[in-house]
Amino acid sequence: MAIDHASPLALKSGGATGGAGCEDEEAENQRWPPWLKPLLATSFFVQCRAHADAHKSECNMYCLDCVNGALCSLCLAHHRDHHAIQIRRSSYHDVIRASEIQRVLDITGVQTYIINSARVVFLNERPQPRPGKGVTNTCEVCERSLLDSFRFCSLGCKIVGTSGGHRPRKKHGGKKKKRAAVKDARSDSEHSCTSTSGGSSDKSSVVQSFSPSTPPATSSSYRAGNKRRKGIPHRSPFGSLIVEY
Repeated sequence: MAIDHASPLALKSGGATGGAGCEDEEAENQRWPPWLKPLLATSFFVQCRAHADAHKSECNMYCLDCVNGALCSLCLAHHRDHHAIQIRRSSYHDVIRASEIQRVLDITGVQTYIINSARVVFLNERPQPRPGKGVTNTCEVCERSLLDSFRFCSLGCKIVGTSGGHRPRKKHGGKKKKRAAVKDARSDSEHSCTSTSGGSSDKSSVVQSFSPSTPPATSSSYRAGNKRRKGIPHRSPFGSLIVEY
């Protein structure tokens, strides 16, 4: 009798596991509007292909109903009854006005910025190499410096930070404490080495104290050494010469 190693129970359990993963992904997608992730992945401020010859062909609009990429101002003629939003730019990063995005999306926990007298929200993360001194709160995803009342610096960071499998990064405080402890340990070891070498130098000084030491220089000796000695006087060779007339 042949043994079948492919157990139907194993296949069933594997299918159940795969189904659970799909369910989690579907639940994650249902948390956000269907246009949000495509919006964050869209490249704006490029030339419109349909209106390349037009004067205003820069794509800075997005239709939330069609979700068909960036649009220019001339493309809006085909989206009159749709919900379109305008994307702006600040320091080479895409932003949107908070008053405009709050109508269709909850931005709680995302820090807002005032640029050109308008409150805006950044679309994607802006990693910061090193937080400034005295910073107590950073973004849970990209570690950008934030105010204490916010958790994320952009909409993209909120999506990543609120997902089930995300783990917040460790704060820099732990690293600083470890570095300080290591520095203290090194200073202690250097201090012990210095004291040991000092003890050996004391012993050597005790041994060398049996030999006579050179007396310190005094002011009189210093002057005597610096005073130039006069030479032997010589009489002029013509001093004894008598001139007769």
